[in-house]
Amino acid sequence: MNANDKEKIRLGKKAWEERTAGKERQKKFMTVSSVPIKPLYTPEDVEGLDYMKDLNYPGAYPYTRGVQPNMYRGRNWTMRQFAGFATATESNERYKYLLSQGQTGLSVAFDMPTIMGYDSDHARSFGEVGRVGVAIDSLDDMETLFSDIPLDKITTSMTINAPASILWCLYIATAEKQGVPSHKLGGTIQNDILKEYIAQKSWIFPPEPSMRLITDIFGFAAQHVPKWNSVSISGYHIREAGSTAVQELAFTLADGFAYVEAGMKAGLDVDAFAPRLSFFFNAHMDFFEEIAKYRAARRIWARRMKEKYGAKDEKSLLLRFHTQTAGCSLTAQQPENNIIRTAYEALGAVLGGTQSLHTNSMDEVLSLPTEKSVRIALRTQQIIAEETGVTNTIDPLAGSYFVEALTNQMEEEAEKYFERIDNYGGVLAAIDEGFFQQEIADAAYRYQQEIEKDERIIVGVNGYAIEESQDIEILKIDPAIEENQRKRVQRVRETRDNIVCNNRLEALRKAAGTSDNLIPVILDAVRAYATEGEIVQVLREVFGEYKEKPIF
Repeated sequence: MNANDKEKIRLGKKAWEERTAGKERQKKFMTVSSVPIKPLYTPEDVEGLDYMKDLNYPGAYPYTRGVQPNMYRGRNWTMRQFAGFATATESNERYKYLLSQGQTGLSVAFDMPTIMGYDSDHARSFGEVGRVGVAIDSLDDMETLFSDIPLDKITTSMTINAPASILWCLYIATAEKQGVPSHKLGGTIQNDILKEYIAQKSWIFPPEPSMRLITDIFGFAAQHVPKWNSVSISGYHIREAGSTAVQELAFTLADGFAYVEAGMKAGLDVDAFAPRLSFFFNAHMDFFEEIAKYRAARRIWARRMKEKYGAKDEKSLLLRFHTQTAGCSLTAQQPENNIIRTAYEALGAVLGGTQSLHTNSMDEVLSLPTEKSVRIALRTQQIIAEETGVTNTIDPLAGSYFVEALTNQMEEEAEKYFERIDNYGGVLAAIDEGFFQQEIADAAYRYQQEIEKDERIIVGVNGYAIEESQDIEILKIDPAIEENQRKRVQRVRETRDNIVCNNRLEALRKAAGTSDNLIPVILDAVRAYATEGEIVQVLREVFGEYKEKPIF
C-alpha cells in the first residue's frame, strides 16, 4: 500500500467515524471469548499480510486456506454423528440407521465404565452401564457393535482416551474376524490423554506411562495400520470446560507438539507418524472467531512442523481436523433453539475448512438423542452441503479484513501461550503446576459473570425467556440393560479358554515392565477375550494411578 492510498484510507476512515459517532447501541461488542471487536476493519488492519507467505493457495504451505487444493469441490466433509448407548446390540441398530440416512462415517460414544477402564460388572460401574454411551467389555461386544458393518468400507472414530490402546485392539481384532486386514482399516482413536489432565479428567494412569502407550500406538500404526489416525488431539473438551477460543487453539496445539516430541524421543522418525496425527476442535457460537481459529491452527501447525521439527513429508504439515458443534452452547430452556445454534456452528466449521463434522442434537442437554433429533442434526449438515452454496468456492472468506485480522490475532495470542508453557518446562510441567486448569477456570468464571450481568445474552435463558413445559421426547435407557450386560461379560469369562487368557494377561504384565511395544501383547490378550477391565487392572498394577494435585 503506497502513501497516497494510506492517506485516502485515513481520510475516509475519519469521515466515517464522524458520521457514526454516538450512534452505537449501549452494549459490549465482543466475541464469545470476550475479545473486543472493532466497529470496522480496513486494509490498515492487515497491512503486513503477505499473500504467498501467510495465505497462499488451498493445499499449499502454510495451508491457511485449506489442506486440500480443491476442498469441498472435490468431496464434502465426512458426516460423522457421535452415537452409542445401552449395549452393543442397540448401538449397532443406531449405526445402521444413520448409515441408511446418509451418514458417511461412524463415531463411537462409550459409556463411563468403559472410558474409566471398568467392566460392566465392576462395583464402580453400577448405575452407569450404557448411560452416556455404549458398554464394551470384550471382543464379544465389539463384534456385535459392528455386526454386518463392513469395516473395510467405512471409517470409524472412537472417543476413548486412557484405554484407547485396548479399544483399538478390539477393533482390529473385530476386523480380523470379518476377514479385513489391519492395513485396510481407516479411522481415528481419540487417544489424547493430555487434554484429560487439562480439562476432562477421565484419566487412569500417570502421564509418563500414558505417553508411552500413545507412542506405542504411533509405532504400531505406522507399520501395521497405516490409514489410521493414531491420535485425535482434542481441543473440543478444553473448550467445553470453559476455555476461550485462543486457549482452545493454543492448548490443543501445545499438546500436539508434546506428542510429536514424545514420538521423536521414542526413536520414531517424525514423518513416520506425524502424517496420521489429527485434531478435534469445537465449533462454538461466535461465527467469525471460530473460522479464524481453524485458519490460524493450520498455519501455526505447518510452520512449527516444518521449522522446528524438521518434517519433510508434506502430510506431516497438514492439520486435518474433525469438528463437533458446541455441547456447552446448548440450553435446556427452549431446546428447539439448539437446532438453530447447531446450524450456525456447523456452517462456521465448514467455512473454516473442517474435514469431518458432528452436529449435536437439540435434546442432548437433556439426554442422549432420540432417533428423530439425531436425524435433524444429520439433515443440518446435508442442507449445508447441498443447498446453501457454501461449497461452491474454496475458503470464500479469505481476504476479508476482519477475518484475516482475527486470524492474525489468534496466531499472535497463541504464540504468547506457547511461550508461557515453555517457561513452565513444557506441557506436563504446566499440567502439574495447574496452569491450564487455572486459565480455563478463570475464563469460565468470566463468561458466567457476563451472563449474570446481562452483558451477554443467551436466548431463552437471560433474554427472551418464556414459561414452558418440557414436552419433547427424550431417550430413556431401560435399567434391565445393565443387568443383561453384566451377565454378558460374566458369560464371556465362563466360556473362553481361561488358561490361554490368563497366560496372555501375564505376558502383558511382564511386557509392561519393559520398554517393548505393548500393542501386539494387548492385541493377543483381546483375541483371547480378556476383558477391558482385566487388561486395565494389569496395567494399573504396573503403572499405578494418577492423582491430580489440588488447585485452589
